[in-house]
Amino acid sequence: MAERRYLLRTFGCQMNEHDSERIAGLLTADGYVPTEEAAEAQVVVFNTCAIRENADNRLYGNLGHLRPLKVRNPRMRIVVAGCLVQKDGPRIQERAPWVDVVVGTHALPELLDLLRRAEAEGPQMDVREYTEVFPSALPARREVEHHAWVSVSVGCDNACTFCIVPLVRGPQRSRPIGDVLAEVQGLARRGVVEVTLLGQNVNTYGRDLTVPGSSRRPLFGDLLRSVNEVEGLRRIRFTSPHPHDFTPDVIDAMAEGEKVCEHIHFPLQSGSDRVLRAMRRSYRRERYLEWLGAIRAAIPGVAVSTDIIVGFPGETEEDFGDTLDVVERARFDQAYTFRYSPRPGTRAAQMPGQVPEGVVAERFERLVRLQEAISLARMLEQVGSAQEILVEGTGRKGRIQGRTRTNRVVHLDGEHRPGAFLDVRIVAAHPHHLDGELAAGVRGAQGASERERASVAPRGERGVRGAQGASERERASVAPVTGRSGRRSADAPGR
Repeated sequence: MAERRYLLRTFGCQMNEHDSERIAGLLTADGYVPTEEAAEAQVVVFNTCAIRENADNRLYGNLGHLRPLKVRNPRMRIVVAGCLVQKDGPRIQERAPWVDVVVGTHALPELLDLLRRAEAEGPQMDVREYTEVFPSALPARREVEHHAWVSVSVGCDNACTFCIVPLVRGPQRSRPIGDVLAEVQGLARRGVVEVTLLGQNVNTYGRDLTVPGSSRRPLFGDLLRSVNEVEGLRRIRFTSPHPHDFTPDVIDAMAEGEKVCEHIHFPLQSGSDRVLRAMRRSYRRERYLEWLGAIRAAIPGVAVSTDIIVGFPGETEEDFGDTLDVVERARFDQAYTFRYSPRPGTRAAQMPGQVPEGVVAERFERLVRLQEAISLARMLEQVGSAQEILVEGTGRKGRIQGRTRTNRVVHLDGEHRPGAFLDVRIVAAHPHHLDGELAAGVRGAQGASERERASVAPRGERGVRGAQGASERERASVAPVTGRSGRRSADAPGR
């Protein structure tokens, strides 16, 4: 029997990356093997995003390229999954009738059944409103062995006027803490040394649950403490939190947990109180800066990334000046910066005062220049320090790429396998990465003994001293890219 192949393309956020691992896992369990060539694939899957501008155009452009292949090979099955499906549903097959399966974010467990039914009955669609089986419960095929995404909740109960996530992911639903722990323990036994806990609003985890046998609700801080106890795990990351829900208990759990990395993504969105009110964000600029100060006081050396939208409807030059002021005061390590663009289905899309594109572009460039300078200054503080990095693979110009606990990317020469821990000394800085050189022995993620992997010194004694004297323990969820030129249509990596 000829080998069956699948091609999977993923667009969007970390939650989509997580879901794609499950799509790949289902197809692999059914006997398919991956390919990078559409012409070789019996199944082609696009896991879509509804958040970015032109998400629709990207999808239909890709589908258009597949149409001639589908004509030549009618048995090819084309699948569209993800958030755009949840938003558009039957319109996808109306515009592209050669699509065989349309499957929403809540229906991933039905993928194989939908493919079989499409073979026998023709085009299929399953777009439901509620998650019955968490995607994390499905088999997974991960691209790397040392890191795993772990979904702790799906959906969001906030009502930010620019954000389409509640529409396409639904209200928040948390996984039982025992299910999360069982998954993380299993991953650690299989050699995973780093996990990223995922949720649309990850730090409200548990507010829709109760602890068995009591009326108490589990908190995200409880989850961090429990995952921190998993033997064999070396690093814990999480994304994306909401500033309003970054409670003292979460800060304490980060400060106490030696495996919880020292990086937070802390979305600002705007530095103008008037714009924040129009966005329906539940904080104001001074309160945000107070929270940020409390986090930095509790977790020395913590790195902070953020999201900022430029040109939200009604934004004036004074409003934008307020944003620049907060950026100056906050001194973010990195920022996702986006030009606002209206997204159908969001309240902001109908708001008056849409800012002219030329004005938005000019403000965006000013913000990028400011943040680039701050990012470089923050990176320069690391030169001369010793850092532990986790090797991710090959980066720029064929050099090794690793990541510090504070989510800083480090490039260095040499040959080291992904999943290895290296001690490096930082020798040069750039706005978005550091250059390093090997400083001491290599600790492999798979090669270390269980005792070596599990042994961790108390937080105050671990790590190495950074250039400013603070303990530079490193943490990441995803590497934010300052000044990314894409337009912002709903929500960036954070909330």
